[in-house]
Amino acid sequence: MCLPAAATNLVTGNGFGFAVVSPQTGGMTKFYAHPYSFSRPDPRNPLGEGVETANFIKSLGWSGPGAHDTSTEYKEDSQVIRIRNNSGEGFVFMPFGLPRAALVIEWEHGSASAPSGVWGVEWNKPVRSHRVARIPNDEIEVLKFDGIEESLLLIPLQSKRGEAQGERRDLAGSQAWALVSLENDGELEGTVREFSRWRAGLAPRELVKREIVQLEHWRVMPPAGLAKMERPLWRQSEVMLRIAQSREPNRPGRYGNALIVASLPDGVWFTPWVRDMAWATVALARMGHRDEARAALLAYFNAQPTGKMRDATAGADYQVSVVRYFGDGSEEPFFTMEGSTNIEFDDWGEVLWALGEYMRRYDDSALLAATTYRGRLYESARDYIAKPLLKNLEKNDDSLIVAADTSIWEERQKDKKHFAFSTAAAIVGLKDFAEIARRAGDESTGAEVLRHVALLEKGFNAAFIRDGKLHGTLEEGMKNDIDGALLAIIHLGVVTDPAIVRDTVERMELLKVASGGYRRVRSTYTDPAIFEYWYERQEFLFVDFSLAEVYREMGRSDEAAAIVRRIVDKAATDHNIIPEMYVAVPCELFPGQVGDPTGARPMVGYGAGAYILDVLEQKEN
Repeated sequence: MCLPAAATNLVTGNGFGFAVVSPQTGGMTKFYAHPYSFSRPDPRNPLGEGVETANFIKSLGWSGPGAHDTSTEYKEDSQVIRIRNNSGEGFVFMPFGLPRAALVIEWEHGSASAPSGVWGVEWNKPVRSHRVARIPNDEIEVLKFDGIEESLLLIPLQSKRGEAQGERRDLAGSQAWALVSLENDGELEGTVREFSRWRAGLAPRELVKREIVQLEHWRVMPPAGLAKMERPLWRQSEVMLRIAQSREPNRPGRYGNALIVASLPDGVWFTPWVRDMAWATVALARMGHRDEARAALLAYFNAQPTGKMRDATAGADYQVSVVRYFGDGSEEPFFTMEGSTNIEFDDWGEVLWALGEYMRRYDDSALLAATTYRGRLYESARDYIAKPLLKNLEKNDDSLIVAADTSIWEERQKDKKHFAFSTAAAIVGLKDFAEIARRAGDESTGAEVLRHVALLEKGFNAAFIRDGKLHGTLEEGMKNDIDGALLAIIHLGVVTDPAIVRDTVERMELLKVASGGYRRVRSTYTDPAIFEYWYERQEFLFVDFSLAEVYREMGRSDEAAAIVRRIVDKAATDHNIIPEMYVAVPCELFPGQVGDPTGARPMVGYGAGAYILDVLEQKEN
């Protein structure tokens, strides 16, 4: 495999944590104790990123004399990472079958004459204490670190070789280990028993084989007719969606079960974002992963506390965050790179859309009756998503549009506008909810919602279609006059006039960049010290996928195929990982050659999820 110079880090995870492997060195650079970047709000800094999730390691890898020719890859499109060099082969993975933040590492020499070696580790924080816990049949090392609440268990998976007198070197003496995060020392014995049951006496290499077999049992059948390079990308994207979903159980003070992060580490967005999660949820539902999609929907309705921004939502209490979540499930109502709170009303429409997509496929009346944080799920969706959305509509002559917000591209709150995408998301989501209300026997609510939908459709056409052109905002301005989000609006069926569609697609040339694809908007930032100045000049893959979908609907199948084929080909050289962006304007923030992967990566909802949905729509249509 010929990797790009800016090859993406490989990530393994199991819904309880993440570990990151450098493709260049084969060494691990992170082991996170939880499956998100920030665990909870920081009371000392209300507009900060929050309390950072514990990371145990700075570097961890197999080191031997003269080791070279390192290669890394995902084994059989899984979360199991294979590392090879001239001295042998090793595997790194976090097992889905063990409900703990647990990292398994193992190494085997290539031959009896291969140079000896050892696991070398540099912890991320100084070791505060080290003790050996002798539990029947097991000798477990327990490490505590400065500044980290969790402890780390070191469990040898092979008989340990003796160490030199008086010497203690972490991870020495065995070629295979399990590193297990422990939140509460009182759980030590129970965790070790749980680990022993999971291991079932298997040798390290047998654990790898079993993990692959179990993952294959979980998978759904890929669509028929996938091309040679499409099938591994589908399979790897499927696994990325699974890695990204939290499996930490809800408990007092933590309500983030089944939330899905927007990217995997060390992508900058490995935090649960409402919008990206909606795309991931719909992808899981449509591809056949019912349990995961259902859990994701329940996560929206169990996350708490939310409703923090009622002063900016016409006084309406609400359940779904207006931006994203901390790992504990509490609302994070701001995009901190802007340094201010955000309001993204499109989030509410997209969650109703995701719920509608799931219900169309699975007809799951039990989900609507499920008990959630604010009562039964149906009533929670009605009273704390649909009704707040209706309360935040504004008159536009004799019709309605969604109130000004920051919308899909997270504009600065001080620059909030009336975005076409937010009104379109409301139309789509409320239509779906009206059908759900009918199914729930709530005919009056369904009728009321449809009356508002009709006014929104009229308002959309009046506000955002002007002079025969579709515009991104009601307010005039170059930045959103042509907007990549307009393609998603067309694909969702809000705009169907062939002339309007054709004109929008033709004007997309204004967003074409040097790397060959399309950016989100025509950025108007003029200060290179501002992050968005550079961010908005890069190629954004979600826009590329959206254009391919619209091309296909227009009958321009060859052009659609060319867009997707380019993404597939580039992913094939980067471990079948889909990034957020490709470099269009090289710079310090987004270095590399034009066309290299950049931004948050691996990308989940807008990466793996967008690809899965594109494939399914090709095959279904």
